Amino acid sequence: MKKIVALGLAGAAVAALAATAVSPARGSGSATAAKRVVVATRKIPKLGTVLVNSKGMTLYMFVPDKQKRVTCKASCAAVWPPLKLAKGAKPTAKGAAKASLLGSDRDPAGGRVVTYAKWPLYTYVADSRPGQASGQALKLNGGLWYVLSPSGKLIKTKP
Repeated sequence: MKKIVALGLAGAAVAALAATAVSPARGSGSATAAKRVVVATRKIPKLGTVLVNSKGMTLYMFVPDKQKRVTCKASCAAVWPPLKLAKGAKPTAKGAAKASLLGSDRDPAGGRVVTYAKWPLYTYVADSRPGQASGQALKLNGGLWYVLSPSGKLIKTKP
């Protein structure tokens, strides 16, 4: 009985995913738009204007990355999910974010991670709503975490 229920749930999940998938030819957005990852800006009290993702969630950099490569992986990446870039996707700057500072780096877990001023970007699982920066100036998972300004400078202020 448990197998039947599990198979039924799995089938329903697949059907729901298939129903919500939109082909580029029929959808309202283009395939190119679906392949973009947005890095925008937002003012956060005590920190000023910082980088955020398309949902307004604060983006962080990890000091051990040393503006070279992604070093937060496995259990670290579970707490600090990297801003992933789908194959063929391009990062896009909005607000005060600068397109010239956007790039990407190879993710040891596969794929690519968006970078800003050569810093790989991450979100923090404890930030539950846009505008939160509870990961700011935390020493966790082997190093310090900071938000970045639109100029690419680290903001080291403690909230």
